[in-house]
Amino acid sequence: MFPIRDTIPSRNPPIATWSIILVNCLVFFFELSMPESSLRQFFYHFGIVPARYTHPGWAVWLGLAVDDYWPFLTSMFLHGSWLHIIGNMWTLWIFGDNVEDRMGPVRFVFFYLLCGLAAGLVHWYTNPNSTLPTVGASGAIAGVMGAYFFLFPYARVIVLVPVLFFPFFFELPAVTYLGFWILTQIFTGTLALGQPGDVGGVAWWAHVGGFAAGILLQFLFVKNKAAYRRLSRDEYEMENPWISANYWRNYR
Repeated sequence: MFPIRDTIPSRNPPIATWSIILVNCLVFFFELSMPESSLRQFFYHFGIVPARYTHPGWAVWLGLAVDDYWPFLTSMFLHGSWLHIIGNMWTLWIFGDNVEDRMGPVRFVFFYLLCGLAAGLVHWYTNPNSTLPTVGASGAIAGVMGAYFFLFPYARVIVLVPVLFFPFFFELPAVTYLGFWILTQIFTGTLALGQPGDVGGVAWWAHVGGFAAGILLQFLFVKNKAAYRRLSRDEYEMENPWISANYWRNYR
């Protein structure tokens, strides 16, 4: 399933979301200007290589500084292909604006970065011997999805499901779409743990770690309801237990 859009419009310009997307795109265009050999070294120095910290002797032999932890931050602004960055930035565009609405742009940036750091740490812990660099914003974006999962469970997400050569569009509750997504990450990540050798491709457990961090951290970053925007129609059912009868009548 590929998400097309959600049904909750943002009430404020998503300045932080736009800025994060812009920075990722600028870094990706910089990557495109590099020759392949230099890009590979770039990924090893600024991407997360778990064995760099687990096996310092190997890292020194390869020329990597073992006391450099900046890759846990820089890795979330690097991408390996057009499909990689388009998929990540599209997902951030869909879910980021509403979460930013609830936090404000400054808080959202710190929230996003902390989710990315948590995802990187989980990837290191679950794949300590991997010698492959891990790059991408998907761990941080998984945190945004986790916050959205908690804050907007009754929103609707329009998804594309290709069947053979025909595209089919469905509207699902956000809790269903995001719940299915995180379960697939857990299931596939569990299968990957039993496989020998380096871990390549998708960092499944980084997604799980980022998603869990997003659910937990949103409690610290969401603004007081009095400072928040008016409810969208898709959110009534979620907020109803906390809204007084008088407040509810004003929204009809």
